[in-house]
Amino acid sequence: MNKRTDRIRTLFAQQPPSVLSADNAGSDSPRIASGSVKAVKDSFSLVERENDALRRQMSEHPGVRDIDVALIEPSPVADRLVSNNDQAFEDLRNSIREHGQEIPVLLRPHPERQGQYQIAYGHRRVRAARDLGLPVKAVVRALNDEQLVVAQGVENAAREDLSFIERALFAERLETQGFNRAVIQQALVIDRAETSKLIAVARAIPAEVIHAIGKAPRVGRGRWQEFADALGSSGTPERVRNAFEAPDFVLLSSDERFSRLLTAARATERVAQLAPEAIRTSDGRAIGQIRETKRGPVLSLEGGRSGDFGAFLKERLPALFEEFEVSSRIK
Repeated sequence: MNKRTDRIRTLFAQQPPSVLSADNAGSDSPRIASGSVKAVKDSFSLVERENDALRRQMSEHPGVRDIDVALIEPSPVADRLVSNNDQAFEDLRNSIREHGQEIPVLLRPHPERQGQYQIAYGHRRVRAARDLGLPVKAVVRALNDEQLVVAQGVENAAREDLSFIERALFAERLETQGFNRAVIQQALVIDRAETSKLIAVARAIPAEVIHAIGKAPRVGRGRWQEFADALGSSGTPERVRNAFEAPDFVLLSSDERFSRLLTAARATERVAQLAPEAIRTSDGRAIGQIRETKRGPVLSLEGGRSGDFGAFLKERLPALFEEFEVSSRIK
């Protein structure tokens, strides 16, 4: 038995060893693993094998209680982005409706309100039970704040249920609420370098943009990092905002919303990349410059010539335009 299994088990002093539960009968939600998550994936195989048997014990154990969902609050540190179009959640709710709740959630007594509880893990099952008007099957354990977030994070890490950006937000929220990096590393089962990368990405992208995108389950660290880096360029935040305020944006899937905003972030102002082109007389004297913008060419005159020559040019522009039209028709 490895040290990680021992650490998980210490959270449940009066219970059979810790259960890293899957939503109800399990979850097959795809998520692209990246970074050091792959490096620790194999270390959970023993824990998961033990849990296959322990889940069955938990569902029949006398420590499992039915608790009114009205008495249950979420964990003080959110680890999910809630979507209005979440097929995996719909499947979970249908499963509980048809077969009942097979896997209990883990709660702790509320630290401030007697008779109420906070969720360590099982948020989706609690939400589904609330929607269905059912009580929640739960195991209640006295956990301090660090034990709660470690149990919460390790359970999700073992199932690879959170997307990259949800994990990044979870890490950033933990640090914001005062948890040290060692606790964050334990909760997400990652090393120091990966912790820093997660937090850096979450802090580089405005929260409103992340929530507009959603969990983006198929988008890994590389593209999120590219997006975060692009947001530091001049003009990019405005292009991204225009993209997510488009009327059809909400009709896209979460992964498609990310792709839309990444494309907007990648777009460059051609005018910013092209140097203005100087306009000179036949004998080489500079009289102005022209630069291309997304709205069309912009002409500016040399300072000493912007007065009389500007007035002369303004007067001649209609005739020049008509000459251009005639020339275009001939071609």
